[in-house]
Amino acid sequence: MERLLMQSLIRWKGKTHRKPLIIHGARQVGKTWLMKEFGKQYFEDYIYISFDNNASLRNIFELDYDLNRIVSALKIEAGRGFNPARTLIIFDEIQEAPKALASLKYFCESETQYFIIAAGSLLGMALHEGTSFPVGKVEFLHLYPLNFREYLMAIGEKELVNPVCRQDYTLINAYHSKYTDLLRRYYYVGGMPEAVQTYIDTEDMGEVRKVQKQLLLYYENDFSKHAPKEQIPRIRMVWNSIPAQLAKENRKFIYGIVREGARAKDYEIAIQWLSDYGLIHKSYRVQKPGIPLISYMEQSVFKMFMLDVGLLAAKTNLSAKTLLEGNQIFTEFKGALTEQFVAQELTANGMELYYYSTENSSAEIDFIVQKNESIIPIEVKSEENLRAQSLRSYCRKYSPQYAIRSSMSAFRREEWMTNVPLYILSEYLQSDENLLAE
Repeated sequence: MERLLMQSLIRWKGKTHRKPLIIHGARQVGKTWLMKEFGKQYFEDYIYISFDNNASLRNIFELDYDLNRIVSALKIEAGRGFNPARTLIIFDEIQEAPKALASLKYFCESETQYFIIAAGSLLGMALHEGTSFPVGKVEFLHLYPLNFREYLMAIGEKELVNPVCRQDYTLINAYHSKYTDLLRRYYYVGGMPEAVQTYIDTEDMGEVRKVQKQLLLYYENDFSKHAPKEQIPRIRMVWNSIPAQLAKENRKFIYGIVREGARAKDYEIAIQWLSDYGLIHKSYRVQKPGIPLISYMEQSVFKMFMLDVGLLAAKTNLSAKTLLEGNQIFTEFKGALTEQFVAQELTANGMELYYYSTENSSAEIDFIVQKNESIIPIEVKSEENLRAQSLRSYCRKYSPQYAIRSSMSAFRREEWMTNVPLYILSEYLQSDENLLAE
């Protein structure tokens, strides 16, 4: 599989003033594979250390921060010497070795010739009291499930990616039906690497669903393994309420859906745990589209999305036939899957999630994006329904420089807004040239 984050790793390797790098993200999104593949492709050698099952090396770091002794231990573990300028050192599950994490500060300050890349849970890194985090001494990248562009490349549809990269909208529109068919399939398969690989190997949606169910079970088992005991029931209740939250017309998170009579203060820690663990994304409401958006967001009013659209489909037991062919009773949740898809696409491209709504929710814009000096409203439609009453009302009130309706309809510019197909939305927003053409 090709992962777009590989380009960021290549740029990191070429930096003159390079710091140790930490890749964080939810479990099972491909961090270990990416680090090893980076070592294979761009270094003569790499040394892989997982602190999850290496007590002896954890103990080496516990003694002190003598880097000469630590490097000698790495050579013993690898069973060979290595050239620092040509070898990638990989520390996996680094949250299991707090002193190894702290040691990155000293590698940054005095042993900059070493290429060190680490991966681990940000949640785990934050839980170790008495160990200082190497603030300012490391760089970060975040890995998410495969986005739609990566999915197309993985399943052998790279030729469909090229027009998107070139922004050739004439060619994109010519193959519009093929893109939309593949997008519906992505709603089922999602972007978890194991699920995508299973689809590639078997083309069996049943086998894909088995993998997704195992991943969901894996995460739920992790609740018991890593979460504070008193929070485990609440974490499960929040996690299991997400499909019902998204099934509502306005998708706003309601504590009463988690449990009757529930209050925010009872579930704040559980929600934060899921967020720190990388399993959810929150989109906050703004009542005024001002710059910066973060200044106008309401912490207490938000929507909650899952890590991956395929996992959401699996959690709701939606069949492949329902997703691919449609169903009369599937209308409402189709919108939930569409918003889930857009949320994870925007997140994977480094965009913060916000939505616009009035106090009485009479007018709502599904997503609001801050791009350079502009605030861009995005109304999302699950099919080709092109009525955009909320967007039109918003534009009359605020006169935005850009306005986007994203749907299953083909690309076209209108006088007051642009219809951008869902399958190219995140790439469209990344391009300043597109917005200048508005």
